[in-house]
Amino acid sequence: MRTKLTLCFAGAVFVTALPLWAHHSFAAEFDGHKVVRLKGTITKVEWTNPHSYFYLDVTDDKGNVVNWACEGGGPGALSRRGWKKGDVKLGDTLVVDGYLAKDGSHVIDARRVTLPDGRSVYGGSQGDGGPGDTAASAQQPK
Repeated sequence: MRTKLTLCFAGAVFVTALPLWAHHSFAAEFDGHKVVRLKGTITKVEWTNPHSYFYLDVTDDKGNVVNWACEGGGPGALSRRGWKKGDVKLGDTLVVDGYLAKDGSHVIDARRVTLPDGRSVYGGSQGDGGPGDTAASAQQPK
């Protein structure tokens, strides 16, 4: 009986810890000193938890097109800040201000996103400890 109880407890701890592995702090993945601005065409949108992702085709200075993954807050958080699923569609152009991934991949933390209609939305994950996080709840779409 004691073994069964121990296994059940261990299983419960494991299952409840899974969402924590999916969510990470800003500093775990991104470099707050490597600021980047991207302007590109949306190729894919993943409106998922705990982070939303959208992908942009960005043309670099040499004319090469690079697909960038832009990580933002979860759908609920983005919606509360004024960004709705229907605001962007494939082929739209976005301007994204954010921070580069530490591993050098084509991934950024999307802190400020300028939507096709000109509105600017805070895209970061509140509470992740990244730049601007303390002001995240006070920022409203323009």
